[in-house]
Amino acid sequence: MKKLLPAVLLLAALAAGGWYMYQQRHQSGLPAGFAQSNGRLELNRLDVASLYPGRVQKMRVDEGNEVKEGDVLAELSSETSTSRVEAAKAQKQRAEESTARADAEIKAYEQRLKVAQLDLDNALQMRRDDLVSDSEVSKRRAERDSAAASVQAAKAARAESRAAVNAAQAQIGEASSANNDMLIRSPKAGRVEYRIAEEGSVIASGSKVVSLLDPADVSMNIFLPNGQMSRLKVGGEARIVLDGIAAVFPAKIAFIAADAQFTPKNVETADERAKLMFKVKLKMPEATALQYKGLLKGGMTGNGYVRLDDKAQWPSELAVKLPQ
Repeated sequence: MKKLLPAVLLLAALAAGGWYMYQQRHQSGLPAGFAQSNGRLELNRLDVASLYPGRVQKMRVDEGNEVKEGDVLAELSSETSTSRVEAAKAQKQRAEESTARADAEIKAYEQRLKVAQLDLDNALQMRRDDLVSDSEVSKRRAERDSAAASVQAAKAARAESRAAVNAAQAQIGEASSANNDMLIRSPKAGRVEYRIAEEGSVIASGSKVVSLLDPADVSMNIFLPNGQMSRLKVGGEARIVLDGIAAVFPAKIAFIAADAQFTPKNVETADERAKLMFKVKLKMPEATALQYKGLLKGGMTGNGYVRLDDKAQWPSELAVKLPQ
C-alpha cells in the first residue's frame, strides 16, 4: 500500500498540471484585447400583481403559456366593484333629475320675475299719476325682489345639481376602472413562468398573481477582474456563446458594476488570486432575442466575451453566427 502512494501522488500532480496547461491554452487562445467569463442566460422577470384585494375567480393562463400585451391573466371577483358602479350610476341619475327640476324652477321663477317687474313698472307709473300710494309701490317692489331671489336660488340649486352629476360621473369612472382592474392583464408580451395565485384564493392589494418572462430582455452576467475593467465601457460590443448551441450571439455591455465583489462560486477564473471581480451585464438585441425566443431559456450556461480594445478585430470563431 505504501508503494502505491507515491504513484498516486504522481498521477494527481500530472493531472493537475495537465488541467493547468489546458486552462492556460484555453485562455491563451483568446487574442489580445478581449476577455471572457462564464455565465448563465437570464430573461427579465415581471411579477404581475393585483391593484385591488379580492378573491381569484378564474386563472386564464398556465405555466409556459405565451401571452400578448393586454391578455387577461386572471379574473378577480367583481361583485363589490360592480355594486359601486351601479350605486354611482343611481347617484348620477338622481343628480340629473335634480338638475332638470332646477331648470324647470328657473323658468317658472323667471316668468314670475317678469310679471313682478311689469307690476312694479305699472305701480311706479300710477304713483307718478298719484293713483296709488307709496305702500303699494313698496309691495310691488318686494314682490319683484322676491321673484329675483327665487331665480338666483334656483340657479344655485342647478349649479349644485350639476356638480353632483359631475361627481357621480367621476365615481362611475373610478368604480368602472376598479371593475376593469378586476381583470388582471399582461403588461407586455411574454411567457408565463409561474402561476403564483390559484382559483379561490383571496389576495391582498399588491399581491403577485403571475410571474412572466420577457423574451425580448435576454442577458448574461459575467464577472471580470479589476485589471480589465478600466478598458470596458457601457455600450461596448460583446458576444454570447451558449453551451450546446453552435452559434455566436451579438450583445452589448448594458451595465458595469461600480463596486467589486467576491468571486461567485460558479465563476471559473484562470488566476485563483483574483478574489474580487466586477459584474458586467451583456444584453442581447431585442430583435435577436425575439427571433430565437423558442431557443433561448433562462439558466442556459455559456460564455460571455467582451472587447477591451475598440480597434481589435473579433476573431473568426467569435464572428456573429446565428442559429440556422
